[in-house]
Amino acid sequence: MGDYIILTDSSADLSAELVAQLGVEIIPLSFIIGDKTYQNWPDNRDMDPAQFYRQLREGGLATTSATNVAQYTETLEPFLQAGKDVLVLAFSSGLSTTCNSAQIAAHDLEEQYPQRKVVVVDTLCASMGQGLLVWYAVQQQRQGKSLEEVRDWVEEHKLNLCHWFTVDDLHFLKRGGRISAATAVLGTMLSIKPVMHVDDEGHLIKVGTARGRAASLKALVDHMEETVLDLKDQVIFISHGDCLEDAQKVAQDVKDRFGVEQVIINYVGPVIGAHSGPGTLALFFLGSKR
Repeated sequence: MGDYIILTDSSADLSAELVAQLGVEIIPLSFIIGDKTYQNWPDNRDMDPAQFYRQLREGGLATTSATNVAQYTETLEPFLQAGKDVLVLAFSSGLSTTCNSAQIAAHDLEEQYPQRKVVVVDTLCASMGQGLLVWYAVQQQRQGKSLEEVRDWVEEHKLNLCHWFTVDDLHFLKRGGRISAATAVLGTMLSIKPVMHVDDEGHLIKVGTARGRAASLKALVDHMEETVLDLKDQVIFISHGDCLEDAQKVAQDVKDRFGVEQVIINYVGPVIGAHSGPGTLALFFLGSKR
């Protein structure tokens, strides 16, 4: 496989079990509720996701903090000292400065450790879309591909990693400035749900609406049907903002329509969930385009 590790940040929303299976390293992002800062680890050691979403439902406000250069340097340096190279698959630069911090840290460390390599890829992905790209990168690594070959595969395929989202509570998008207060109020009254995706610049953008929750969930799978590539070897990821039953419904719809066998479900973590709120539902797969 080559003596290198794959590292990503916790915005990839990979469960602790999947992190262990994949053998990847995780650097946590932070979130703040009230006057306390928590780190977003895959094993949820600082706060359970159900507790996080309960606090949001009770009116709590959460903000997030990107990983800084010092944190990346502190995380990466021990691997270089141990003689390992590192491939960093970073949270979309369209949504966070985390990737920029990783790039600065990598540049500085390569000057200190000229025999080692730290390669950073801006995945332009978020949540389990980023996680799914990491999953595919590990499969490439396990086939014996070099760090550079895996990097090239990720760069070639990252814009085929499709993200389709919907949210249940428009007021969280209003707080984040993505929709106006009037749109949030009117949309709530009419039970209008936005349908969004992550575009080629890595931004979360609205592309349509659906009337009611059931229609919005169906719309995600409809969009999948339009662009999904050969499903024979695909694993589908679904993330949810404390709405597991809805995630399971979407998973069943995907299985019924496409004959998919493997669907992996996990929470939308606090990094995205702070801005999208409880009831967020997201579907990730490889498609012909985003």
